[in-house]
Amino acid sequence: MYTSNSKRFKFIPLISSTALALIAALFTSCIEDDIPYPHIQPNILAIEAQGQERAALIDSLNRTVTLYLSEAADIQKVRLTSLSITPGATVADTAAIEAGLNLTQPYEMGMSLYYDYTWTITAQQTIERYFSVRNQIGASEIDPVNHTVNAVVPSTLPLTQIEVLTMKLGGTTATMAPDLVGKTVDFTEPLGVIVSEFGRSQDWVITITQTDVPVAITQIDAWTQVAWVYAAVEEGHAAGFEYRLTGVDQWTQVPSSWITQDGGTIKARLSGLFPSCDYEIRAYSGDVFTLPSMFTTMGDVQLPNSSFENWWKDGRIWCPWAQDGEKFWDTGNKGATTLGESNTQPVVNSESPTGYLGARLESKFVGISVLGKLAAGNLFAGDYVRTEGTNGVLSFGRPFSNFPTKVSGTIDYTSVQISHASSGMTSMVGQPDTCIIWCALADWENPFEIRTNPSNRHLFSPDDPGVIAYGQMQSGVSTGGMVPFEFELNYNATDRIPRWILLVCSASKYGDYFTGGSGSVLIVEHLQLEYDY
Repeated sequence: MYTSNSKRFKFIPLISSTALALIAALFTSCIEDDIPYPHIQPNILAIEAQGQERAALIDSLNRTVTLYLSEAADIQKVRLTSLSITPGATVADTAAIEAGLNLTQPYEMGMSLYYDYTWTITAQQTIERYFSVRNQIGASEIDPVNHTVNAVVPSTLPLTQIEVLTMKLGGTTATMAPDLVGKTVDFTEPLGVIVSEFGRSQDWVITITQTDVPVAITQIDAWTQVAWVYAAVEEGHAAGFEYRLTGVDQWTQVPSSWITQDGGTIKARLSGLFPSCDYEIRAYSGDVFTLPSMFTTMGDVQLPNSSFENWWKDGRIWCPWAQDGEKFWDTGNKGATTLGESNTQPVVNSESPTGYLGARLESKFVGISVLGKLAAGNLFAGDYVRTEGTNGVLSFGRPFSNFPTKVSGTIDYTSVQISHASSGMTSMVGQPDTCIIWCALADWENPFEIRTNPSNRHLFSPDDPGVIAYGQMQSGVSTGGMVPFEFELNYNATDRIPRWILLVCSASKYGDYFTGGSGSVLIVEHLQLEYDY
């Protein structure tokens, strides 16, 4: 069995003499030992596998692990090289793990610590597959499930004279027979190819079809001041786009620097568009133009109270919204005020109509002597849900469906040395603290739940499959006054529509791990969403 060899710690509470008498009476009156075992969830703390290309995503809330495998990995026999679990826990089927896991489907791993629990291990492996021929129109349609490939060529090109330019239908170690690259092939009938890897083989079928349409717009993703346009064109021919506002006669040529061509496909990123306006666009290949396609840009949306002028105080808790107004932002003040004052507070400004302008986030040690934790000054789009012991449960995200390209604003940061650190991060003590502001767009069904309790810690990761875009700014030096900042959001796709925006500011980057410098202060005066590059 896999077991943890880490030390186990026993915490002995102080109890009164009256309580001791009651306990003694209880034990002397009981014949059977019917004291229930504690419900402690056994967790996977760390995991690594052969062929892993980046850190695994561990979700202790849902008891899931996602392994990210390289192309060279055999997904049908994934061998774990490292597995760290909760001290005292055991893994049920160690033989299957030692033999290698078939992660083409999720694997359910049983774990025990007084009671039985199930963790689910899945793998994501992106294999780059491609196939192209001379004079191809558009990209090949590759179906890795049914093992089929289809490419389109002009109707004037004989199917008996198809020159294959590139072909890769498996991982980095796969072989293909016959090898068609660089050869002129007769595709009047579908052609079979055997792809072999890891001692296994797959039968693929390649088909070439003809078309009379040499150019076509395949996709338009209209944002606010940016639009992404995709087209199928004939490989080897000059191709591009023209666009105009609806109602304007003159077409504008899309600069070549905005266009990327890959064989028979081109895409363009249009910039400098007007929000909430109608546009027309057409593609061309050689001297052939498509009919105009229409698209409408989105509006310029800003976040509520983004200058942090609205605040009210609920007892000791400072709240970053008007008392009877819309609640968009929240803080960790509900947790910090259990043993102290709010560590996120408004910045007083006599020129502001409300008397406030900006948010002051201070990291503080909350507690007495060594009994306590570092509470990082923070501000986020979402809700502080509740406090569990000395740990917080938060809901990150507010409904949002636009496509900002950047986040900008002004900050003043005072960095002190890291004074407090959690287990495993003590080497950071004495180093300069680092502030962070990050933003993400996601399309989960619900907001993202944050849990800081180490026993079921659940933290955000930019690698989460639901994340569409992410960007961040961080600084480990004091700014010496208000300075501007800006960071770009990097999108994983241009056509996935966001459902949530997450925007988080923290005076201590590792505040989720109760690590940072007591006295680090981040002042955020203004946040703004940008919509152009």
